[in-house]
Amino acid sequence: MRKKRKILVGDSLSSNISGWSFKNISKTFDKHVSKSVPFYEEGHNIITELSTFFLNDNSICYDLGCSTGSLLEKITKKNYFKEKIKYFGIDIENSMIKESKRRSKGKKNIKFINADLKKIKLKKSDLIICYYTIQFIRPKERQIIFNKIYNSLNWGGAFIFFEKVRAPDSRFQDIAVQLYNDYKLSKKYSPASILGKTSSLRGVLEPFTSAENFRLLKRAKFKDCMTIMKHICFEGFIAIK
Repeated sequence: MRKKRKILVGDSLSSNISGWSFKNISKTFDKHVSKSVPFYEEGHNIITELSTFFLNDNSICYDLGCSTGSLLEKITKKNYFKEKIKYFGIDIENSMIKESKRRSKGKKNIKFINADLKKIKLKKSDLIICYYTIQFIRPKERQIIFNKIYNSLNWGGAFIFFEKVRAPDSRFQDIAVQLYNDYKLSKKYSPASILGKTSSLRGVLEPFTSAENFRLLKRAKFKDCMTIMKHICFEGFIAIK
């Protein structure tokens, strides 16, 4: 069998074409993603501030696709004075869950679970977060996930998610791609690693347009929805039940 050729994708990481995976990168994930995604930390900060509107005593909060648990860590610190909030971080990659548990050691109100979002049963909750998670779920399964999230929220609860998005037409998409490549070049990624990362994400990351994401929310029966952050091809959404 012919051995697959590894391609460089930046920050000393490598992958195969159409082979991007979050396995075994938990130690370098935060550094890599904060350089790759514009305003990654600012997105965390917006969600952390928004959490105070929805989390109260005895609330349940989910971070679906929690990676290293850094966002939940910030949210727990922000809401430290509210009693008995339960936080759940879910991720399909066991290495991410191990890193999350290591970082949150001693914090009894946070539980990290290695599970498939498509299969796990969610408890009734006041806040559910997907931070650049849905884009890695197959398009045919996304509506099922949105429906599950809506049904799991209490009335008045919020779903906050951030996604890479496609532009509404080919001209704007071309502009967005070039601007994003310029951004990565400014972060000292080589042209080869930029192309390599793009190749590695073929069939793995499938962005929708803003309008398509809003349609997913509407079909799930969310009525109150808005954009909370937008930069080139990256967007944050909030929907309240």
